[in-house]
Amino acid sequence: MADPLKILFLSAEMAPFSKTGGVSEVAAALPKALRMLGHDVRVATPRHGRIDPARFSLRPVISDVQIPVDEHSESVNVLTCEVQGDLPVYFIDCEKYFAREKLYGYPDDGERFVVYCRAAMEMLKLLDWKPDVIHLNDWHTAIVANWLKTIYRDDPFFSKTASVYTIHNLAYQGVFGWRILEIAGVDEFSFMYPQIEDLHNVVALMAHGIHFADAISTVSESYAREILTAEYGEKLHTLLNDRKDRLFGILNGVDYEAMNPATDPAIAQHYDIASLDQKVANKLAFQQEANLAVDGNVPLIGCISRLTSQKGFDILGEVIDGLMDLPLQLAILGTGDQYYHEMFTRLARRYPGKVAVFLTFNATLAQKIYAGSDIFLMPSRFEPCGSNQMVAMRYGSVPVVRRTGGLADTIKDFDPRTGEGNGFTFQKYSGMMLFATVVRALESYKHGGYWRRLMETGMRADYSWDSTARKYVDLYHRAMELQSQSDQPVKVG
Repeated sequence: MADPLKILFLSAEMAPFSKTGGVSEVAAALPKALRMLGHDVRVATPRHGRIDPARFSLRPVISDVQIPVDEHSESVNVLTCEVQGDLPVYFIDCEKYFAREKLYGYPDDGERFVVYCRAAMEMLKLLDWKPDVIHLNDWHTAIVANWLKTIYRDDPFFSKTASVYTIHNLAYQGVFGWRILEIAGVDEFSFMYPQIEDLHNVVALMAHGIHFADAISTVSESYAREILTAEYGEKLHTLLNDRKDRLFGILNGVDYEAMNPATDPAIAQHYDIASLDQKVANKLAFQQEANLAVDGNVPLIGCISRLTSQKGFDILGEVIDGLMDLPLQLAILGTGDQYYHEMFTRLARRYPGKVAVFLTFNATLAQKIYAGSDIFLMPSRFEPCGSNQMVAMRYGSVPVVRRTGGLADTIKDFDPRTGEGNGFTFQKYSGMMLFATVVRALESYKHGGYWRRLMETGMRADYSWDSTARKYVDLYHRAMELQSQSDQPVKVG
């Protein structure tokens, strides 16, 4: 192996300390996988209000760091602990900005995450630990790519530090007024967006990450192509096309140690690919717990998701009554828009014993749905990566998905003539196409030999973090090459 890299991973959330979305799982899993490859990886994340120092044995490492914020400074402390044995995690601790109930959703969110990022940068100097690469994630950390090319450009400490910026979901861009650049100290270095509709008088911090990063990644190859188009580019497609030579798609992975039906403590009956007949015991146990009719032969469709239109629940709503006429059961777990909360609550009342709805997120219940379901539904309008379909296959649940983003990269349509494929897919975003695809899956379910082959194909797939981490190491080296070639002043204006 080449010399180990020093990698700082910046993420606004990290499981198990804080979580609202998939980026928290990436922040936990990817650094772990990189560490297993021999690299010196460290994570820095805010100490949000719900992160109890006593519970996680956090200890102080740096006290009273003065962080410049506009024309004044804020005092920040840094706490630390190790996870998974030897992975250092640093927590940026500032009561003014992070001692709050929620992670996001405050009027000063822009300022909050600028302080977090600046504190992480200054922390590195005090630790005397120079990263080869800083891996940035989503809009909350995008300003660091800007700083490395501007206010830190002539700082010898960061002279060889490259940036990799990962877009997990282009729809969340960190849009604020121009004032945020003054707070960050880069207003004189910044740029306008003449090519971006509706961004003439505001700032999208994500755009700054895209514009200034040495390399850009997103979480699947298909999504990397899709965001170059007006349909999926969320008004940043022109900027992305300007930098497409630095844009790469790398599929997220799954933690196969944690997601293992042979050892999962949450499920009723352990099983693996050699004992698939035992999987049905999990369906029977879940049906009983969820007040569904207990029947090992009826196909159970599981869905674990945010309940939003992006996830395809608008087209599911168009055909839900028709689906209820079919021989199936439906279990839904998640929270989201009130409209869908009410829609599924009404559905469960109308179809007792056939529909189970859990308007919450419960990790244990999620594992029971993976293990108990026969079919896993993800009809997303767009899906940057998706991990649920990969976990479902690990548990022998066959995905039904719309062919977009990471779903297109991981699920291939089943062909009964050849036996190829690992799920059921549709392209056109419509309720009727979703309905027809579910019907195809139900027809295949009737043929035990076909279905067994589908389950086994999914369970044999390798979507582990090890292969993902190796691709990121290659990208880090590419970013370092590009950073070393970037000796011209940054273009602004």
